[in-house]
Amino acid sequence: MEFLPAIEIETRDKITASVIWLHGLGADGHDFEPVIPELKLPESIGVRFILPHAPIKTITINGGMQMRAWFDILEHGERHIDVDQLIASSAEIHKLIDREVERGVASEQVVLVGFSQGGAVCLQAGLTFDKPLAGILGLSTFFPTAEVVEPHPANTNLPIQIYHGSEDPLLPEWMAKNTIKYLGKMGYQPVYKSYPMTHSVCSREIADIAQHLQSILI
Repeated sequence: MEFLPAIEIETRDKITASVIWLHGLGADGHDFEPVIPELKLPESIGVRFILPHAPIKTITINGGMQMRAWFDILEHGERHIDVDQLIASSAEIHKLIDREVERGVASEQVVLVGFSQGGAVCLQAGLTFDKPLAGILGLSTFFPTAEVVEPHPANTNLPIQIYHGSEDPLLPEWMAKNTIKYLGKMGYQPVYKSYPMTHSVCSREIADIAQHLQSILI
Protein backbone atom coordinates (compact mmCIF):
# COMPACT_ATOMS: atom_id res chain seq x y z
CA MET A 1 0.00 0.00 0.00
CA GLU A 2 1.26 3.47 -0.85
CA PHE A 3 1.18 6.27 1.68
CA LEU A 4 1.64 10.02 1.48
CA PRO A 5 5.31 11.00 1.79
CA ALA A 6 5.85 12.40 5.26
CA ILE A 7 8.34 13.59 7.84
CA GLU A 8 8.31 11.55 11.04
CA ILE A 9 9.62 12.83 14.37
CA GLU A 10 9.57 10.65 17.47
CA THR A 11 9.91 12.33 20.86
CA ARG A 12 10.83 9.14 22.77
CA ASP A 13 12.01 5.59 22.08
CA LYS A 14 8.71 4.14 23.25
CA ILE A 15 5.82 5.56 21.21
CA THR A 16 2.40 5.61 22.86
CA ALA A 17 0.63 8.24 20.74
CA SER A 18 0.64 9.71 17.25
CA VAL A 19 -0.10 13.20 15.96
CA ILE A 20 -0.82 13.54 12.24
CA TRP A 21 -0.31 17.23 11.38
CA LEU A 22 -1.42 18.61 8.01
CA HIS A 23 0.01 21.78 6.49
CA GLY A 24 -1.84 24.46 4.55
CA LEU A 25 -2.01 25.44 0.89
CA GLY A 26 1.37 25.84 -0.81
CA ALA A 27 3.37 24.60 2.16
CA ASP A 28 4.69 21.10 2.93
CA GLY A 29 5.35 18.83 5.87
CA HIS A 30 8.32 20.90 6.97
CA ASP A 31 6.06 23.87 7.73
CA PHE A 32 5.26 22.87 11.31
CA GLU A 33 8.43 20.90 11.99
CA PRO A 34 9.97 23.78 14.05
CA VAL A 35 6.88 23.90 16.28
CA ILE A 36 7.34 20.39 17.68
CA PRO A 37 10.30 21.20 19.99
CA GLU A 38 8.40 24.28 21.20
CA LEU A 39 5.60 22.05 22.51
CA LYS A 40 7.96 20.76 25.23
CA LEU A 41 5.92 17.62 25.79
CA PRO A 42 6.74 15.72 29.01
CA GLU A 43 8.94 12.63 28.94
CA SER A 44 5.99 10.52 30.01
CA ILE A 45 4.44 10.91 26.54
CA GLY A 46 6.16 9.21 23.62
CA VAL A 47 4.70 10.82 20.49
CA ARG A 48 5.28 10.11 16.82
CA PHE A 49 4.60 13.28 14.84
CA ILE A 50 3.70 12.56 11.20
CA LEU A 51 3.90 15.57 8.90
CA PRO A 52 2.70 14.47 5.44
CA HIS A 53 3.30 16.35 2.20
CA ALA A 54 0.17 17.06 0.15
CA PRO A 55 0.36 16.23 -3.57
CA ILE A 56 0.89 18.90 -6.23
CA LYS A 57 -2.42 20.24 -7.55
CA THR A 58 -3.60 22.99 -9.88
CA ILE A 59 -5.25 25.74 -7.82
CA THR A 60 -7.97 27.62 -9.68
CA ILE A 61 -8.14 30.59 -7.31
CA ASN A 62 -4.40 31.15 -7.76
CA GLY A 63 -4.60 31.48 -11.52
CA GLY A 64 -4.02 27.80 -12.20
CA MET A 65 -0.68 27.70 -10.41
CA GLN A 66 0.51 24.31 -9.25
CA MET A 67 1.44 23.81 -5.62
CA ARG A 68 1.06 21.38 -2.77
CA ALA A 69 -2.59 21.26 -1.79
CA TRP A 70 -5.12 18.93 -0.24
CA PHE A 71 -7.83 20.14 -2.65
CA ASP A 72 -8.50 22.77 -5.30
CA ILE A 73 -10.11 26.05 -4.28
CA LEU A 74 -12.40 27.40 -6.98
CA GLU A 75 -13.21 30.80 -5.43
CA HIS A 76 -13.41 32.51 -2.06
CA GLY A 77 -16.01 31.21 0.37
CA GLU A 78 -16.85 28.22 2.53
CA ARG A 79 -18.11 25.84 -0.14
CA HIS A 80 -16.31 26.66 -3.39
CA ILE A 81 -13.81 23.81 -3.36
CA ASP A 82 -13.28 20.47 -5.07
CA VAL A 83 -15.09 18.25 -2.60
CA ASP A 84 -13.99 15.02 -4.32
CA GLN A 85 -10.35 16.00 -3.86
CA LEU A 86 -10.92 16.81 -0.19
CA ILE A 87 -12.59 13.44 0.38
CA ALA A 88 -9.72 11.71 -1.45
CA SER A 89 -7.24 13.47 0.83
CA SER A 90 -9.32 12.38 3.83
CA ALA A 91 -9.02 8.78 2.65
CA GLU A 92 -5.22 9.18 2.56
CA ILE A 93 -5.28 10.34 6.18
CA HIS A 94 -7.37 7.31 7.11
CA LYS A 95 -4.58 5.16 5.67
CA LEU A 96 -2.03 6.94 7.84
CA ILE A 97 -4.18 6.39 10.94
CA ASP A 98 -4.59 2.71 10.12
CA ARG A 99 -0.81 2.41 9.76
CA GLU A 100 -0.32 3.90 13.22
CA VAL A 101 -2.74 1.34 14.65
CA GLU A 102 -0.78 -1.41 12.89
CA ARG A 103 2.39 -0.01 14.48
CA GLY A 104 0.89 -0.50 17.92
CA VAL A 105 -0.67 2.88 18.69
CA ALA A 106 -4.27 2.68 19.85
CA SER A 107 -6.63 4.71 17.68
CA GLU A 108 -7.74 6.53 20.86
CA GLN A 109 -4.17 7.85 21.03
CA VAL A 110 -4.15 9.38 17.54
CA VAL A 111 -4.72 13.13 17.15
CA LEU A 112 -5.36 14.95 13.88
CA VAL A 113 -4.03 18.51 13.66
CA GLY A 114 -4.44 20.65 10.57
CA PHE A 115 -3.75 24.21 9.52
CA SER A 116 -6.06 25.96 7.02
CA GLN A 117 -6.73 23.46 4.19
CA GLY A 118 -5.19 20.78 6.37
CA GLY A 119 -7.71 21.48 9.10
CA ALA A 120 -10.61 21.07 6.68
CA VAL A 121 -9.27 17.64 5.74
CA CYS A 122 -8.80 16.72 9.42
CA LEU A 123 -12.43 17.55 10.17
CA GLN A 124 -13.63 15.33 7.33
CA ALA A 125 -11.16 12.53 8.10
CA GLY A 126 -11.65 12.55 11.86
CA LEU A 127 -15.42 12.64 11.87
CA THR A 128 -15.69 9.79 9.35
CA PHE A 129 -13.01 7.45 10.72
CA ASP A 130 -14.35 4.07 11.81
CA LYS A 131 -12.45 3.84 15.11
CA PRO A 132 -12.44 6.30 18.03
CA LEU A 133 -9.70 8.93 17.90
CA ALA A 134 -8.14 11.14 20.59
CA GLY A 135 -9.28 14.36 18.96
CA ILE A 136 -9.13 16.94 16.18
CA LEU A 137 -7.36 20.27 16.42
CA GLY A 138 -8.19 22.73 13.62
CA LEU A 139 -5.91 25.75 13.24
CA SER A 140 -7.03 28.78 11.19
CA THR A 141 -9.35 26.53 9.24
CA PHE A 142 -12.87 26.11 7.86
CA PHE A 143 -15.38 23.30 7.31
CA PRO A 144 -16.33 23.07 3.61
CA THR A 145 -17.92 19.60 3.94
CA ALA A 146 -20.08 20.53 6.95
CA GLU A 147 -23.35 20.02 5.07
CA VAL A 148 -22.42 16.70 3.44
CA VAL A 149 -20.18 14.90 5.95
CA GLU A 150 -21.63 11.77 7.58
CA PRO A 151 -19.88 11.25 10.93
CA HIS A 152 -19.13 7.65 11.89
CA PRO A 153 -20.72 6.47 15.15
CA ALA A 154 -17.25 5.60 16.48
CA ASN A 155 -16.45 9.31 16.71
CA THR A 156 -19.71 10.86 17.84
CA ASN A 157 -18.02 12.05 21.07
CA LEU A 158 -14.79 13.18 19.47
CA PRO A 159 -13.04 16.07 21.28
CA ILE A 160 -12.59 18.97 18.86
CA GLN A 161 -10.71 22.24 19.34
CA ILE A 162 -10.76 25.10 16.84
CA TYR A 163 -8.14 27.89 17.11
CA HIS A 164 -8.32 30.95 14.86
CA GLY A 165 -6.91 34.43 14.35
CA SER A 166 -9.26 37.36 14.91
CA GLU A 167 -7.47 39.30 12.16
CA ASP A 168 -7.30 36.52 9.57
CA PRO A 169 -7.76 38.08 6.09
CA LEU A 170 -7.73 34.77 4.18
CA LEU A 171 -10.21 32.77 6.25
CA PRO A 172 -12.14 35.39 8.23
CA GLU A 173 -13.09 34.52 11.79
CA TRP A 174 -16.76 34.11 10.87
CA MET A 175 -15.74 30.91 9.06
CA ALA A 176 -14.33 29.51 12.30
CA LYS A 177 -17.47 30.50 14.16
CA ASN A 178 -19.56 28.80 11.49
CA THR A 179 -17.45 25.67 11.99
CA ILE A 180 -18.32 25.73 15.68
CA LYS A 181 -22.00 26.20 14.80
CA TYR A 182 -22.02 23.28 12.35
CA LEU A 183 -20.27 20.98 14.81
CA GLY A 184 -22.72 21.96 17.53
CA LYS A 185 -25.66 21.06 15.30
CA MET A 186 -24.07 17.63 14.81
CA GLY A 187 -24.00 17.08 18.55
CA TYR A 188 -20.33 17.87 19.18
CA GLN A 189 -19.09 20.23 21.87
CA PRO A 190 -16.12 21.96 20.23
CA VAL A 191 -13.86 24.33 22.14
CA TYR A 192 -13.06 27.61 20.40
CA LYS A 193 -10.08 29.89 21.03
CA SER A 194 -9.32 33.16 19.23
CA TYR A 195 -5.97 34.93 19.04
CA PRO A 196 -5.03 38.46 17.90
CA MET A 197 -3.22 37.26 14.77
CA THR A 198 -3.61 36.88 11.02
CA HIS A 199 -3.49 33.58 9.07
CA SER A 200 -0.66 32.16 11.13
CA VAL A 201 0.24 30.73 14.53
CA CYS A 202 1.41 32.54 17.64
CA SER A 203 3.29 31.64 20.81
CA ARG A 204 0.18 31.63 22.99
CA GLU A 205 -1.53 29.29 20.56
CA ILE A 206 1.47 26.93 20.58
CA ALA A 207 1.30 26.84 24.39
CA ASP A 208 -2.41 25.99 24.16
CA ILE A 209 -1.68 23.23 21.63
CA ALA A 210 0.91 21.75 23.99
CA GLN A 211 -1.47 21.86 26.93
CA HIS A 212 -4.28 20.30 24.92
CA LEU A 213 -2.12 17.44 23.63
CA GLN A 214 -1.00 16.67 27.17
CA SER A 215 -4.61 16.64 28.36
CA ILE A 216 -5.82 14.06 25.82
CA LEU A 217 -2.76 11.84 25.41
CA ILE A 218 -1.45 9.38 27.96
